[in-house]
Amino acid sequence: MTVLRPGGKPQTDTGSDIDLRSSLSGRQRPNDGTGIDAAARRRVVTASFIGNFVEWFDYAVYGYLAATISMVFFPTADPQAALLSTFALFAISFLVRPLGGFFWGHLGDRIGRRTALSLSILIMSAATFCIALIPGYASIGLWAPALLLVARLVQGFSASGEYAGASAFLVEYAPANRRGIYAAVVPASTAAGLLLGSLIATLLTATLSAEEMQSWGWRLPFLLAAPMGLIGRYIRNKLEDTPAFRELAEDDTVVHPPMKSLFVHHWRPLVRAAGVVLLNAVGFYVILSYMPTYLSVELGLDTTRSYIATTVALATYIGFIFLTGSLSDRFGRKRVLISASVAFLLFTVPAFALLDSGSFVTVLLVQVALGAMLTLNDGTLPSFLAEMFPTRVRYSGFAVSFNLSNALFGGTAPFVATLLIGATGTDLAPAWYLMAAAAVALVCVCLAPETSRSPLRMD
Repeated sequence: MTVLRPGGKPQTDTGSDIDLRSSLSGRQRPNDGTGIDAAARRRVVTASFIGNFVEWFDYAVYGYLAATISMVFFPTADPQAALLSTFALFAISFLVRPLGGFFWGHLGDRIGRRTALSLSILIMSAATFCIALIPGYASIGLWAPALLLVARLVQGFSASGEYAGASAFLVEYAPANRRGIYAAVVPASTAAGLLLGSLIATLLTATLSAEEMQSWGWRLPFLLAAPMGLIGRYIRNKLEDTPAFRELAEDDTVVHPPMKSLFVHHWRPLVRAAGVVLLNAVGFYVILSYMPTYLSVELGLDTTRSYIATTVALATYIGFIFLTGSLSDRFGRKRVLISASVAFLLFTVPAFALLDSGSFVTVLLVQVALGAMLTLNDGTLPSFLAEMFPTRVRYSGFAVSFNLSNALFGGTAPFVATLLIGATGTDLAPAWYLMAAAAVALVCVCLAPETSRSPLRMD
């Protein structure tokens, strides 16, 4: 089968023109005959990175400042209960993500990827900015967590379309033999958003007192959402929709709505995809979002050092992501995804045991190692999921499978981890939870076909 190009002429994309490095460096290359030149791909990579970066910075700040937010929005008599309540709101906001996946998937497959992505970034930025304006529990009582929940639900609804849409956008623009490294831009930009959030949290906790943080310091990162969101929206509006979608839009064949087609004709890959996402869902939020709270609250590490360790791990994670994307292009998606699951099954518990060593250097090295293990899954997953579904339902299939697993297991991961520690009395409980997720993902990957060598399908 062949990749569809504008003008209705199918062509095989050899991917010989440019790779991601030349896209990012800005060097102009000649058109390769596929209808996409270097400048167009460079704009797509830049816009996808910045847009996803903005959305996930907005979304991640809540996790990094959870300990402070718990003191602002809930009664402080029982700090553990306040923290659990904060993570419960974090988890509840994920319940809307499957609904958002249906909405954004349908919108992206019927109206266009660019339209969906441009709208989602505005909604995310507005909700995040509003969080900065909510008074605390001491001022308005239970209205404070209620308003926070509303804002988090809106954030969850917006985020449900971002990851899937940006991945589909990049895969449909990428050369055939570079889809893995192009799609790796999405988790890399997600990590970059987390990195900025971690840097800001580190700076705030290092320079402000606990009283200043609870009074006004925690609001500063949320206020950044408005200008960042407008910049991301502007850049995305300058793009043209993908060649694959434009070709599909020119086809006047009557087809079922994307969601109906997805569940009737593509339910098997949908189930497998949701299972593969499970490791990403649990691993991402335990290792990259919950970890500073785990280190400071559960293990007693200094708060600033906890943020520093996570910040360094995130910086190395971004580099590992691109390496993983390249490996998936060379060796195939399945081999890399299987390696990720096996690594977590073998090394998660020993790694978490070392976190309690009391040595900051050990904690730092363990976090870097866990992040590297996670990139084997995260760096491969966007291209793998996008390739599993044809163009007509690609956005829908990706969005539903990704958000369903994240709603059930990702958003609940900090809450479940905290709850399991309290119930079992062991700080290793999150590690066992990660291993269970890796086992499920391993089975689903083994049942899925290899997708890296096949051209993208329309139907």
